[in-house]
Amino acid sequence: MISKWFDERLELKKFKEKFLTKAFPTHPTFLFGEIALFSFITLVITGIFLGFLYEPSIDKVSLFGAMVPAAYASVVRIDLLPLGMIIRRIHHWSAMIMIAAIVTHLGRIYFTSAYRKPREINWLIGLALLAVTLGAALTGYLLPYSQFSVTATSIAYYISKSVPWIGGWLSRLLFAGEFPAAGTVPRFFFLHVMLVPLALLGLIGLHLLVLVKHKHTEPAANRKRTDARGGRRLIGIPVWPEQSFISVSLFFFLLSVVVLMATYIPLNPIEAYGPPSPATPVMRPDWYFLPIYGFLKLIPGNLSFSIAGGKFTPEAIGGVLFPGLLALILVAIPFLDRVSTPRNYIENPLHRPVMTSLGIAGGAFLFMTTLSGYIDVLHIAPSSMAIYVLVVTAAAWGISYLLLRLYCRAGKKGDHVKT
Repeated sequence: MISKWFDERLELKKFKEKFLTKAFPTHPTFLFGEIALFSFITLVITGIFLGFLYEPSIDKVSLFGAMVPAAYASVVRIDLLPLGMIIRRIHHWSAMIMIAAIVTHLGRIYFTSAYRKPREINWLIGLALLAVTLGAALTGYLLPYSQFSVTATSIAYYISKSVPWIGGWLSRLLFAGEFPAAGTVPRFFFLHVMLVPLALLGLIGLHLLVLVKHKHTEPAANRKRTDARGGRRLIGIPVWPEQSFISVSLFFFLLSVVVLMATYIPLNPIEAYGPPSPATPVMRPDWYFLPIYGFLKLIPGNLSFSIAGGKFTPEAIGGVLFPGLLALILVAIPFLDRVSTPRNYIENPLHRPVMTSLGIAGGAFLFMTTLSGYIDVLHIAPSSMAIYVLVVTAAAWGISYLLLRLYCRAGKKGDHVKT
């Protein structure tokens, strides 16, 4: 009776027939998107708890007899609460996993050419999701307001200030004045808990909407499978109940992994670093910002030039031009690797020597720029490291391309070699 009452008003049966019977791919690599989504849900839940206890202010308050910024003091008090430190660590590691899952998901799409027509829009939405998620990480980095987090955020401030033509205006907009200003923490808190999550919710919803419209890509082996009427049949399992149970199981498994990580892997100890001071601690950003940090290490300090009144300093070259060029290349991929007809099947990366070798070279380049962030530990001169980056990138491209071409010529792919 109850189900009938709801069905008469909400037409739940029609909803089930239209949406809950849709096929979901069974290949495990498609779960990276779900891992990113579940990490976001965990971030929201733990963020609500932390938001109730956090004080977004740098006004001085007393903490154990010392006067420290209120933001710093509130985080120290959170860590002293029962489960407070664990929840803060869960929030931290969920953010790490979300970024890693999005990067891996985009990598799978690239190497299987799932960005091709008609899925160019979802590729761009995925890139936007990655960019906004990195923005969430950046705005959250400052909130503990320890000596470590302030020093790390200052790098972003000087990069934003170095943007040609609009750097001064942009840095004041993002950082509420000269960093660290009294309004910087409240502004970052607003961005972190309101604006960025809303942007992520909108992009996730749009991504799922486009995904439902286009449906998922399938292995090439499914080309010959048809339904009873001879039409194309999408291979997979229904969203309800099979995939729903798998998703719930994945969520709790992911949550257990994050709890274990939070239990045994500590964060940057804000109590050890203390509140901001004139001293500059030895620090490096988290792994997702290390390629930019490493690239900045490779740029000579005296390298600068001007174009139409805009000055390009080493910070602008490494922190603005470099990530901007990477973003432009990623955006252009589906429009450079164009096809005339819609592609609904996964391409084998081994059968695409050009695009696969370029992807491998790009991965090698990012790995080497990440490694460049440790040149002080490795005792390598910036000029020598720059040569290593170029050599390893070129070798990764050349070797992978030759091997893939030999593989195709051996007849394992067939007569037609796609790029």
